[in-house]
Amino acid sequence: METSKRQLLCCCQACAVLFGNHDVGKYRLIPRRSARLLGSVFLMTDAQWDALLIPINIAFFFKSSSESRVIALYPSPAGATESLLDLAAWEELEADNPVLAEMEPDVEALLVNRADGARDYYRVSIDQCYALVGLIRARWRGLSGGSETWDAIREFFAGLKTGASASGMGCHA
Repeated sequence: METSKRQLLCCCQACAVLFGNHDVGKYRLIPRRSARLLGSVFLMTDAQWDALLIPINIAFFFKSSSESRVIALYPSPAGATESLLDLAAWEELEADNPVLAEMEPDVEALLVNRADGARDYYRVSIDQCYALVGLIRARWRGLSGGSETWDAIREFFAGLKTGASASGMGCHA
């Protein structure tokens, strides 16, 4: 990932080997992690969610090293849309949930799914967030997205839920 531009450049095994476990200049290796954050590791109240000012029920949050702040994005038919994040609300959430301070800047995110009454939270590699954005952008139809789009979103989160570690702190390749 080129962090200053927030741009994913390559996902091939050769580049992963080149980077190893290190960052090279302005590029960062994206870890292959997916962890479902359960109640013992992460809690978010409805009031905390509302204070984050996200207009839809799916979003992801990551720490930008180039901007020295947390960035909140939500998927839309136009791509990843940035939300104005109330930093006081994020700081409260982070204080209540130390796992958020452990996220690697630029390459790991908190992915929140509150659609259809869900209360699912994941610590994931940033490429998974952009995969969800791409899924929504490619499939969205009309004003509501259409049933096929929502089926694909549910399928995405079902796959993430079964592939993520249940402890909330492990890795999944």
